[in-house]
Amino acid sequence: MAESPIETVTRLRGKITQRAEYAKKWGDYYDGCRPLKFASPEFSSQTGGLFDGFSDNWTQVVPDATVERLVPMAFRLADGEIDQAAGRAWRASECDVEVGLALLESLISGRSYALVWMPSGEDVEITFESVSQAVVEYVPGRRRQRAAGLKVWADGSTEFATLFTPSMVYRYERRIGGGEQWRQRRTGLRRSESAHQTNPLGVVPLVELPNRSRLFGKPASEIASVAPLQDAVNTLWAHMMTASDYLALPARVILGMDRPVREILDDSGEVVGEEDLPLDRFRSDRLLWLERDTARIGEFSAADLTSYTRVIEVAVQHIAAQTRTPPHYLLGQIVNISADALTAAESGLVAKVTEKQRYFGAALREVMRLEALATGDERRAEALALGSVVWRDPQFRSDAQYADALTKLKAINVPDEALWERIPGVTPDEIERWKRMRNDQAAAIVGGELGSLYGVKPGEEVSEAA
Repeated sequence: MAESPIETVTRLRGKITQRAEYAKKWGDYYDGCRPLKFASPEFSSQTGGLFDGFSDNWTQVVPDATVERLVPMAFRLADGEIDQAAGRAWRASECDVEVGLALLESLISGRSYALVWMPSGEDVEITFESVSQAVVEYVPGRRRQRAAGLKVWADGSTEFATLFTPSMVYRYERRIGGGEQWRQRRTGLRRSESAHQTNPLGVVPLVELPNRSRLFGKPASEIASVAPLQDAVNTLWAHMMTASDYLALPARVILGMDRPVREILDDSGEVVGEEDLPLDRFRSDRLLWLERDTARIGEFSAADLTSYTRVIEVAVQHIAAQTRTPPHYLLGQIVNISADALTAAESGLVAKVTEKQRYFGAALREVMRLEALATGDERRAEALALGSVVWRDPQFRSDAQYADALTKLKAINVPDEALWERIPGVTPDEIERWKRMRNDQAAAIVGGELGSLYGVKPGEEVSEAA
């Protein structure tokens, strides 16, 4: 028996809650909010809460190093042309800014979502959603065919839910904390707007952006493999700082002599006892009297703290190897390194980013296909489905390296437009502007207006036409 829409909302809402706990765990790691995990009970009782807010956070570097190289620039149609309409819609929804946050969320939490929808009387809008506010369910046995999608959010004392199916859109609400069931939405709607409506797209408009998907398995966080080593590094730093507090300086001890004491006198001047003298004065004055012939001074050498730092460096190297993060990102050791050596050091990260471009690109391509469907352009939607995403080059190179590479490609007659696309940070709009400027220059040459190519000569004035 098929479940009702309210039953689907209740079930998917529980899935969001479960995944939000998973996302919060890795989000806390990313923010550096982790208690000491491998410290012994004796160490914890001795230090108390001294290291509660401390974290030598390497889990933040790993996803940041990846997402800073995941920059979508444009969308290419099936025939190889840049889709200018998709670019305008992408910027109109500020996706060129928000996509970085969505991809970072996917790397941390395992997945994020993109929603393509048309608010009543408004243009198509693309928004990105976190795993704590959205979920997509697939048809059993079909990993890419979306059966339903749910988006939830709260406003004051009310929680809202919108359920998307291929045929319908259901909207519900309930009071927070009252244990109430979902009911048809009454607030936040226009007078002429119905709570439930037909889905004009004919497909679930919520798209999942999964990270590290497997044929059989759940998307995983980039931080999952780093977390144990991160916990170990935090504990090692805590041990090292505790050792530096107690054992970083040489310690001296006096042997063969009683502890300094002073007599306690009553009101009549009679000795009634004695008490230990505080040693703070001896430390500050750096004075000491040894009254016995057998007294001598011994010394304990300072602890060697490099034993801790060596283990920490090995742990960080393991993080770099397991996550394919360049060692100089983590260790900061980049002195007199050649360009070829730097390229080799970053080759693992570049390959990792290139792989993620493939999978994230498929999801972003589907997002823009939905945008084309929402605008009623089915032909463009089909072309986008067979197209590709133009990403910024994940390999960071100097301007001289790019210029040398482009010059060599130009020598084998690669078209200018193809060369311009290889320049990092150059948008399709800027390439179009360059093409117009080139055409204007060619027209000026053909028309004999060579002076317009070089401007006005020094000392000449341009006379205005009568």
